[in-house]
Amino acid sequence: MQSRPPEPLPARRWLRIDPSLGFSPRLLALGSVLAALAVAAPIAAVLWLALAPGASQAEGTLAHLFGTVLPYYTITTAKLAAAVLAVVLLIGVGTGWLVAACEFPGRRALSWMLVLPLSTPAFVMAYAYTDFLASFGPLQTGLRRITGWEVGDYWFPDIHSWPAAGTFLGLALYPYVYLLARAAFADRNPSLAEAARSLGLSRRRVWWRVTWPVARPAVVAGCALAMMETLADFGTVAYFSVDSFTAGIYRAWQGMGDRGGAARLSAMLLAIVIVVLALERGQRGRMQFYVRSPRPEPRRRLHGAAAWRATLACAIPVVLGFVLPAALLAWAWIGGGGVLDARLPRWIANTALLAACGAAIVLPVALVAAYSARVASSPTLRAALLFSNTGYALPGVVLGVGLLILSGAVDRALAPLTGALGLPALLAGGSIAAVVYAYAVRFFSVAYQGVESGLARISPSMDHSARSLGRRPLEVLREVHWPLMRRSVGAASLLVAIDCLKELPATLVLRPFDFDTLAVITYQFASDERLAEAALPALLIVLVGVVPVVWLSRVALSERSRADV
Repeated sequence: MQSRPPEPLPARRWLRIDPSLGFSPRLLALGSVLAALAVAAPIAAVLWLALAPGASQAEGTLAHLFGTVLPYYTITTAKLAAAVLAVVLLIGVGTGWLVAACEFPGRRALSWMLVLPLSTPAFVMAYAYTDFLASFGPLQTGLRRITGWEVGDYWFPDIHSWPAAGTFLGLALYPYVYLLARAAFADRNPSLAEAARSLGLSRRRVWWRVTWPVARPAVVAGCALAMMETLADFGTVAYFSVDSFTAGIYRAWQGMGDRGGAARLSAMLLAIVIVVLALERGQRGRMQFYVRSPRPEPRRRLHGAAAWRATLACAIPVVLGFVLPAALLAWAWIGGGGVLDARLPRWIANTALLAACGAAIVLPVALVAAYSARVASSPTLRAALLFSNTGYALPGVVLGVGLLILSGAVDRALAPLTGALGLPALLAGGSIAAVVYAYAVRFFSVAYQGVESGLARISPSMDHSARSLGRRPLEVLREVHWPLMRRSVGAASLLVAIDCLKELPATLVLRPFDFDTLAVITYQFASDERLAEAALPALLIVLVGVVPVVWLSRVALSERSRADV
């Protein structure tokens, strides 16, 4: 179950790599480091703004926040993150295990339906539930009409609270854990459980001592993604009136008009994220777990009440995270007259274009970076990758401003060349290139963690065996690694595409003039209190996101069925 890969032979002092790979160690490390630094460059621009001398109001802003609301923001963010972590672990691990290891009524349909909440942006879910559960909403209004009560005569959970925000963020983010946990549980080696059972361990102890340690790296990777998404979220907490740490950044930015103070708060948030990522790496220790047998363990058939409990446990997250929000949005749109905007096809096309470009750029970079980290041991590469993975937790507006700072410097440096050739500034704010670049920074961590979790389950002895038979590195990747990790790469591509579909703040700042996406137009309508008009674009975000979710889930199911034959 556990083995340590052989230590690579030293080739340079700054890099340790197996010389049998057959290509230049410097070229491999240099390309990977440059790619990681390109992703991390806007983050560095934010740090530069935070540390730049002469930031007019930064010191006063920090002193004011430290003395007033910043401790409250920090505590609230910690409670919000704990609530999200509890929800994603409970739902993601529980449903991932049931779908991968058990047979029960509706399992095949629920296995892909459990991914559907991933197509629902957290801020859209917050909008739908807030309008439905608030005191003026249809639920409480109907309750008062039936009972004759007045507001205050009965107790109802406060929708504008951190437990509600944590619950609905968890419902939107648990598919991160579910996708990776399901793949890890499906790939478990049956001989390990059989050996443990032969030693007298009960089924429960086998799960805790054999199955769970093998799946834990994938689960932790999914939890890390959910935590970084929670730290970066602003739209959901704004809908639920929760003062999170990110709210302090936006208050310094918009309320006080101080970019320097907001950048310094962002640097503090980045420091927290780096600590979280370091702890996630450190908790693995020196453990290595690999899948050695292509034969999957057969699923255990449940009967009677246990089978229907499993069906109910998998159906509840689908209803709460997808079916009910979609129904509420459709109800709001129909109740507002059901008017179709003539600009709708253009909004859909813009959204699809940005999502496709973002996934097409991020996935190859993440694959190269993860593979380089596997075959090379370089402190420089590890540091660059750790730094670039923090972009997922950077608030979108702050990231957009960092990219504006960076692109402005680059465009000024290239101005003589572009002017002589008659070319526009390629990275200037208000361009599709700038938006896609922001997506690459924001969602590199999503792709990298998914690809890395797939590679982590492949034993290095398989690489050595293939190379001993004369296979070159790219041939090893194509013939050995890809068949074993394609489900993980597919899941990562799904996550990146859907995140691009849902991304709001950076798109709002960097998009070209009159280039609106579904997320941007939903935000604009909701901000103007045009809720009926916001319902249709929000519903379309959900429905457009369903297409790649269903497609990839069906592909994964068909591959699993072929493996069972």
